[in-house]
Amino acid sequence: MSTTSADRSVLSAGAPDRGPLTGYRTRAGRVAGLVFTGVWLAYLIGPVVDLITRHYSVADRVAGLSIIAAFCVIYVILVPSWPSGPRYAHAGLAALAALAAAACILFGGMGAASLWIFVSSAAGLLVASHRWAVRVVLAVAACYVVFCYTGHVPMTDFLGNLLPVTFLGLAMIGLRRQVQLTSELQRAREEVVQLAANEERLRLARDMHDLTGQSLSVITLKSELAARLLSRLPGSPERDRVQDEIEQVAAVSRQTLHDIREAISGYRRPTLAVELITARAALVSAGIAVEDDPGLILASGTFDPDAEAALAWCLREAVTNVVRHSGAKHCRIGLTSQQDNVSLVVSDDGRGHVSPAGQDAETDAGTQAAGTGLRGMSERLSAAGGSLELRPDARPGFCLTATVPAHLEQVTSSGP
Repeated sequence: MSTTSADRSVLSAGAPDRGPLTGYRTRAGRVAGLVFTGVWLAYLIGPVVDLITRHYSVADRVAGLSIIAAFCVIYVILVPSWPSGPRYAHAGLAALAALAAAACILFGGMGAASLWIFVSSAAGLLVASHRWAVRVVLAVAACYVVFCYTGHVPMTDFLGNLLPVTFLGLAMIGLRRQVQLTSELQRAREEVVQLAANEERLRLARDMHDLTGQSLSVITLKSELAARLLSRLPGSPERDRVQDEIEQVAAVSRQTLHDIREAISGYRRPTLAVELITARAALVSAGIAVEDDPGLILASGTFDPDAEAALAWCLREAVTNVVRHSGAKHCRIGLTSQQDNVSLVVSDDGRGHVSPAGQDAETDAGTQAAGTGLRGMSERLSAAGGSLELRPDARPGFCLTATVPAHLEQVTSSGP
């Protein structure tokens, strides 16, 4: 079942505005993030003025300006990219703290100690875990207190900046949490809209079948009966013409009924969006923590419907095996695209593993049922021109990868 243009318009209308912060993933958002971040670094003009106006040697001034420049570069690179969770975030945060500590040790004073305000705000944004973020912010505040004491910072300046060092970091933690909740709410609304669209399709399919299927079947039977009754009458050109017209009516009725049934089966074709929502509910009900690709639902309907249906069936069977046989505590569902292929990856940390033959999954219970399900998945994928890969996960557990071509028409035409 593909996502029509009307469905996409409904999805776009039902989705909330992503806002400027999550826009950091776009080019315009990144530029805005750089500008917004760079503006606050203007407050470091105070330490720069202190280095220039006070009685420091040329080497000290060069060292101090280098520390501030390196601090600004790292800060501008790290902070605007916080929504995407850069892998080097923690290393960069440690580098900021090291530069701030070096400035306090070499130069002391309130100017160097003010760098900890920026370290605190960066820590609140870059540390993903809320508990660890609070601990890091408090540790930054403790560093600020220690270096202010050793640098003989006046009490008025110390107290004036203690509040920003502490509460700015905590405010950034709250900001990050708010953006995460907004993103989760957006995903939930998109899922609700997707489910509503699929429910409407199923209702239309039922109504189409109930209203027209029976009527067309009666028309076909009546036409065939009329043709048989006419065949018993004495032969004449008029009878033959009427019989031919009735047979054409029966043929058109049969073809129309066939087309309607094909359309209904298309409406009932499984999709990744619906199966992912169902899988998530099943895993949560079984006490299994689930981690899924945020873009998987939005990818539904963007490639060949038959290929998506094959992956949807595989997702349903894979999650069933995880719930019934794996004994896992965590499960991850992802969708990747490489060249002309689309791959569904379902991995867990349970006790399942691939047998030496590489064709079956063994668990302590339900081995035969799981093997039958895997064979069914393999058959569906083979019919769609795809493949199934079973292997142990990098950690203890099991990983299933189902791959299909994104455009089945090309595969069919290129066959022998």
